Amino acid sequence: MTRPTDAMECALDRRLGIVAGPGVQMLDVAGPLDVFAEANVQAGHGVYRTEIVSTDTAAIRTSSGARLLADRTIFDADAGTLDTLLVAGSPDAPHRRPAAALLDWLRRTAPAARRYGSVCTGAFALAEAGLLDGRRITTHWAAADALAQRYPAIQVEPDAIQVRDGPVCTAAGVTAGLDLAVALVEEDLGRELAKRVAAQLVMFFRRPGGQMQFSRSGATEPSGRAILQEIQRWIAAAPAEDHSVARLAERAGLSPRHFARLFRSEVGVTPADWVEAARVAAARRRLEAEGLPPKQVAALTGFANADTLRRAFVRHVGITPAEFRRRNGGG
Repeated sequence: MTRPTDAMECALDRRLGIVAGPGVQMLDVAGPLDVFAEANVQAGHGVYRTEIVSTDTAAIRTSSGARLLADRTIFDADAGTLDTLLVAGSPDAPHRRPAAALLDWLRRTAPAARRYGSVCTGAFALAEAGLLDGRRITTHWAAADALAQRYPAIQVEPDAIQVRDGPVCTAAGVTAGLDLAVALVEEDLGRELAKRVAAQLVMFFRRPGGQMQFSRSGATEPSGRAILQEIQRWIAAAPAEDHSVARLAERAGLSPRHFARLFRSEVGVTPADWVEAARVAAARRRLEAEGLPPKQVAALTGFANADTLRRAFVRHVGITPAEFRRRNGGG
């Protein structure tokens, strides 16, 4: 057998724990575990020792209804320091406070690990424990705003698939746990072995684009006083119309200067930014439902040309309209 590299030798017998609570998303747990198991296969020896850690001795009922059996609970005697600790997410994580016992265990265990982090909404437990303060992190796009508002000391990156900040490693929604695990394998065992793991699991070694390409939120929901909401609904319904500040202000019965100031104050973005987001959302719908070419979509959604659409689309979605159409287009 070929002798392991120095990187492999220093990574031998790494103990990795994934915390799974009631209602956990099964793929948040199984995805990373499969990556680390495949890394052991590709390395030819047991680099990782993985275990599921629960908050209860009973079987864990996942969000899909299936049950998982944990290897140990947070109440068991300490089995030694974890090399890596990950907290798996659940659909209801943003809506419930983690158990006090789990928060205490995380505060004791995570700082002692070489690295710790979360998959999907598992970030909420780490945030509640104060373990993400001052860090850049990510979570599922649909929960990113709630996390950022509840824990202002954390810098949430809603478009990122995964983020590493010092010892903290976080992944976006669900399948992004595989991306994070592959990145950790690359860190431990090198790029070539990590590429073999990704190939064996039929997944991207580096997923193109960010997670906002999967977001179904579209443009921001109308907000502010009634007249501003009426303006926003008009923009969304007719994205190709002239939506200059002067035209919008005229429709609102306000001076352009007062309208722009009021819109920014109550909606939180400039009129131009809201218009661009609404046009990108309309372009997404056209590309998905009709599979139209970007040049035609640009004309139908208010962009001056395909290049202007492309730049705006990349800013909001993370990939080009042409790539988005290839992956999602109908017709």
